[in-house]
Amino acid sequence: MAKIQVGIITDIDRKGSRTFQVNDTEVAVFRLSDGTVKAVENRCPHKGGRLSEGMVCGSSVHCPLHDWKIDLSSGQVHKPDDGCITTYETEVDGTSGSVYISI
Repeated sequence: MAKIQVGIITDIDRKGSRTFQVNDTEVAVFRLSDGTVKAVENRCPHKGGRLSEGMVCGSSVHCPLHDWKIDLSSGQVHKPDDGCITTYETEVDGTSGSVYISI
């Protein structure tokens, strides 16, 4: 498993996101209201909506296309909808603020 630096924590607003291209995959990195950082593939399993453009609510994101709610920790879509996306382990360096994801 490779650890890749994708940015700096201060570049991501609370309840916001940034996208990064990692190999052939676009990854959305979210900074939750509590400061936690989560990373997921930037594609809703329903119709491919860009999750980075969705609204963050707690530890979930709402897809901007059809409002599917997806848990940013597990990647699971909330019921009654069904599906899952890839999640990535994240780490924030306390000294530099660098954000890393594990692929």
